Amino acid sequence: MKGYIQIYTGNGKGKTTTALGLTIRAVGAGKKVFIGQFLKSGKYSEMNSLKRFPEQVFVEHYGLGKFVKGKPSEEDIKAGKEGYKKIRRILEKGEHDLVIIDEGNVAVKYGLIPEQSLLDLFEMKPGHVELVVTGRGATQAVIDRADLVIELQEIKHYFKQGVKARVGIEK
Repeated sequence: MKGYIQIYTGNGKGKTTTALGLTIRAVGAGKKVFIGQFLKSGKYSEMNSLKRFPEQVFVEHYGLGKFVKGKPSEEDIKAGKEGYKKIRRILEKGEHDLVIIDEGNVAVKYGLIPEQSLLDLFEMKPGHVELVVTGRGATQAVIDRADLVIELQEIKHYFKQGVKARVGIEK
């Protein structure tokens, strides 16, 4: 089966959730999944769920989970570079059917991954691997190279009325 490149971007809620829905579908079909999360610490309920599939789903985190004043720290930059190298090795091996680069677009925006490096991953992807990149602000070059681009758009969000992130719903 041929694998494609999917991009989930936009200012709306649900990019990572959409990728995790695809993960559940892949697991149900007996496939192996690798998720590399940039800029996240992994302290989310969905990550707890994925631990129930240790033979099929492999998750790594590359970052501290937040930027101070919108700027990545040296540690974030170092983690981003290591994450890129790891994802590159994962793709070279071709052992996973689905590879998700969570917040990959944001990692490009903040310089953790050069845009060209992300595009290089697209080119080296084995033919059978489905590659998904999430995050706001996908560049035009990333959009142009992808096979599928989904833009999630916020129309209304209860956060603006003061509702904090809720366990099991937003985190």
